[in-house]
Amino acid sequence: MSWFASVVLGLVQGLTEFLPVSSSAHLRLTAAFAGWHDPGAAFTAVTQIGTEAAVLIFFRRDIVRIVSAWARSLVDRPMRSDPDARVGWLVIVGSIPIGVLGIAFKDQIEGPFRDLRLIAATLVGMGVVLGVADRLAARDESGGRHRAVRERKTLRELGVRDGLVYGCCQALALVPGVSRSGATISGGLFLGYTRESAARYSFLLAMPAVLASGAYELKDAGQGHVSWGPTILATLVAFASGYAVIAWFMRFISSKSFLPFVLYRIALGIALFFLVSTDTLSPHAGESAA
Repeated sequence: MSWFASVVLGLVQGLTEFLPVSSSAHLRLTAAFAGWHDPGAAFTAVTQIGTEAAVLIFFRRDIVRIVSAWARSLVDRPMRSDPDARVGWLVIVGSIPIGVLGIAFKDQIEGPFRDLRLIAATLVGMGVVLGVADRLAARDESGGRHRAVRERKTLRELGVRDGLVYGCCQALALVPGVSRSGATISGGLFLGYTRESAARYSFLLAMPAVLASGAYELKDAGQGHVSWGPTILATLVAFASGYAVIAWFMRFISSKSFLPFVLYRIALGIALFFLVSTDTLSPHAGESAA
């Protein structure tokens, strides 16, 4: 991988990791359109460490508070009813599905799941799901015709059932094109959480899985499957751009809907279907490892 490619891919990773558009799909598509080799799951996992570092810094107050409450709950049983301690426990529980499935389907994730036809389908499919979930949230918040405004939930009301549902939604992101944030935010909206709460928990829930995945994939970098220099540069670029996107996104969703992301996903998926079906782009373009 060239230094220029690493900067571009790091920027793509940072710009798309936290938006409900799928960073893995955009990394795959960027490589395909540029004529580069697919950066692969290992490169994606390692550069995601950079974006998760951005999460750690941006949400540092929340994280310190949650970790502190969780640690105290280990020895103080009454503390387990504390909302922050409960979030800490449920982040752990919610990380189990993606960990188990990630190991079980590792070969598929790094192979067949990266087919551009599947990515096109998941872009459109999850776009529709996100649109329906967002519409439901908007209806609750505005009250619809002859309906009272429904109070949506915050993370203080997060329970075991919802935590497990969030975890299962996150596991869907193992398929490129689904989007980790898109799947978990959609799940949160269907469960009745506010947009801000759904997004915040999506970012918190991603940290253990992404950091563990990146650490696991480091062995491939050490075996020559990933170029160290360009990958480190891409990770730094992903960190800087990712932090900026988090700050913007949390402000955006406080007053806006997810409709722009829904329309973008569907349009991109349809365009990708067209390019592949007309043989303009091979479904396996750039698939071989660099």
